[in-house]
Amino acid sequence: MNPENMPFQVINWDEISKTIHPGTTGTAFWQTLQFSGFRVRIVEYSKGYLADHWCQKGHIVYCLEGEFTTEMETGESFQLTKGMTYIVSDELSSHRSITETGVKLLIIDGDFLKAGKK
Repeated sequence: MNPENMPFQVINWDEISKTIHPGTTGTAFWQTLQFSGFRVRIVEYSKGYLADHWCQKGHIVYCLEGEFTTEMETGESFQLTKGMTYIVSDELSSHRSITETGVKLLIIDGDFLKAGKK
């Protein structure tokens, strides 16, 4: 499906099953809709979650509930709370998520975030 021609649709997230993704500590639960060239996810990180890898993918991340820190491999870190967003294109950073209290996120990513794409 071409995202430029996305038909109107309603998504009931209660009907989307969760997949489990262990972190270095804690667990991530993903509800994923995969389309041609992009995906939309609701992701929940448990209390004490630390991602098990440095990610270089691009994302649009919106914090729905809770708070988390995005750590950069360079040593910088950014605290996000409910209502905040970060945006990054593919391969423009190495980042990972960590949360002490747990968090629920809406994450959109895909081909449109490839670095250098016009």
